[in-house]
Amino acid sequence: MTLPEIATRDEWLKARKKLWKQEKDLTHRRDRISADRRRLPMVKVEKLYVFEDSNGTATLLDLFEGRSQLIIGHFMFDPEWEVGCSSCSAGADEMSEGHLMHLHARDTTFAYVSRAPIAKIEAYKLSKAWTFPWYSSFGTDFNYDFHVTLDQTITAPEYNYEPFDMNGEHSVEMPGRSAFLRVGDEVFHTYSVYARGLESIGGSYYLLDETPLGRQEEWEEPKGRADDARAAMPNFAS
Repeated sequence: MTLPEIATRDEWLKARKKLWKQEKDLTHRRDRISADRRRLPMVKVEKLYVFEDSNGTATLLDLFEGRSQLIIGHFMFDPEWEVGCSSCSAGADEMSEGHLMHLHARDTTFAYVSRAPIAKIEAYKLSKAWTFPWYSSFGTDFNYDFHVTLDQTITAPEYNYEPFDMNGEHSVEMPGRSAFLRVGDEVFHTYSVYARGLESIGGSYYLLDETPLGRQEEWEEPKGRADDARAAMPNFAS
């Protein structure tokens, strides 16, 4: 394992202030990007999607629970699977009651949606002791329309705003997150994010980024910081 250089306190402080300047620049740039995100146009959702949870059926409007904003986590759970995706589960582990309460305080609801039937979702949710809302989109176009279930027999495969090579697979589940705005009884799609854009859920990666060993994944620099570097799979498996 390679470790950081040993320095005096003054040497460390000089290097830290140099990095601090870069961090401030990044914070301000992130603020500008967030402002541009809020300036994106929105698209009215015309199609009627009917989901299912333990209480019965619900429309997309119902998922708002009366609030103005809705964030949907596209949780990978194929109808043929018995358990949900391990990486999606790692993110869901960190979706605490406090996290949900803070969103609710800002007029925002968070819920997960998966293509698995509700019976499988409920069984897996119970095994994990999760309490967040989780709906089934089984039998609807929802996952296909938001490009988190890719099936070339239904539409041209696209993921993260680029064409996706199916490599002969009939159907592929992918992760994502989408935001919606309610204006009266009308629902508008405002944003969707995929791939590494999803890692902000929970924040474990961002905490690890503050440590000298980092995420301990193969792609990171500097090399050699971790004795047993892992693949870039956000499931936090040992």
